[in-house]
Amino acid sequence: MKYILFILFTVMTNAAAQLMLKQGMMSLGPLSFEGTNPLIKILQIVFSPWVFAGLLTFVISMASHLYVLSKVELSFAYPFLSLAYVAVAVFAYFVFHEDLNAWRIAGIAFICVGTVLIAQSGRDHGEVVAAASTEPTKTSELLR
Repeated sequence: MKYILFILFTVMTNAAAQLMLKQGMMSLGPLSFEGTNPLIKILQIVFSPWVFAGLLTFVISMASHLYVLSKVELSFAYPFLSLAYVAVAVFAYFVFHEDLNAWRIAGIAFICVGTVLIAQSGRDHGEVVAAASTEPTKTSELLR
């Protein structure tokens, strides 16, 4: 649980990146490659301000995630990324006025319950595994 703040930072930067990418694509309008060089069009998209900010935020999120992975088990850290779905759905409702119907709310609730269960299963376990992995393994232990 020691690294939960880093995990939540990863989740929130991931969600923020998605929101920035959506804003960027909305500001660019409908995507079409007709009558233009596809490479030029891709560069225009990538270097539009919101899309570029979203991509940079993804890089920050990934760097944070790599740090987390160096400290805790993947099976503990990775499921927390599902909370980005929750954050995106809620912020998209308020920022972009997207639909948040009963089915989506139910799905969000299931995601939250699942994440809480995973968090409970990993209390201090990830740190114990990280500490154990630094000890050398004897050949006789590998054969068991």
